[in-house]
Amino acid sequence: MHPRVHAFFDEATNTVTYVVAEPDGLACAVIDSVLDFDQPSGRTDTRSADAVIGFIKAQGFRLEWILETHVHADHLSAAPYLQEALGGKLAIGDRITVVQDTFGKVFNEGTRFRRDGSQFDRLLTDGDSVMVGQMRVDALHTPGHTPACMTFVIGDAAFVGDTLFMPDFGTARCDFPGGSAAVMYDSIQRILALPDDTRIFVCHDYKAPGRDQYAWETTVGAQKALNKHIGQGKPKADFVALREARDATLSMPKLILPSLQINMRAGHMPEAEDNGVAYLKLPLNRL
Repeated sequence: MHPRVHAFFDEATNTVTYVVAEPDGLACAVIDSVLDFDQPSGRTDTRSADAVIGFIKAQGFRLEWILETHVHADHLSAAPYLQEALGGKLAIGDRITVVQDTFGKVFNEGTRFRRDGSQFDRLLTDGDSVMVGQMRVDALHTPGHTPACMTFVIGDAAFVGDTLFMPDFGTARCDFPGGSAAVMYDSIQRILALPDDTRIFVCHDYKAPGRDQYAWETTVGAQKALNKHIGQGKPKADFVALREARDATLSMPKLILPSLQINMRAGHMPEAEDNGVAYLKLPLNRL
């Protein structure tokens, strides 16, 4: 099966949102949506999500599932806004509960914040599948970047979230709470075990040195041969050493604090206080 894939690139966060539609039908899924956010003003904007909504309506598609590959630390999810406009159910990996427990404590959310994943319509375990019309979406648990990372395999396409980047950029960081370079290596091997002609769609691109254009589609075969961090059968110990050394040089994503607080709530804002305004927390000397 060869699903139709349309990408929306958000240059502000280097994020790619995908609309994935049946080859011959009208059912579709949205993977890793973006809600625009201006941190200095604390204002959100829906222009990125509106572009996705406009495309789905123009194509006459029917949105059935909104899928999150993981709790993103670099952009806000637009899932609730998409659901309000188009319907559809929201799914994420079942290890979201680990992420919610970890960051519920970091942000001192107290008992009112549910840590059972119930903000989502479906929690997926490894090997689960959902149907988008006649198109099956298989969930492949690929932790390492975060404990909850899922790769969604749809026919000849795999949506890998932040596990892999384009071959000339490599792989994602593993130094967030619950992350592990060793676990990431094993997860990547699961992805690379897919057929070589499987299309790989990444969640971010940063234009590797020497490349003038953003890119987000490659193949399993290209990753195996060319990925600068994992290709050519790199041994696990070498990958872990490379990944951990690189992670030690990286600063935190600019939107990590608002992103985590909102995305662990399935894209919903924190509950408004008695003045009708919702607030985000800034934990000092914590992350």
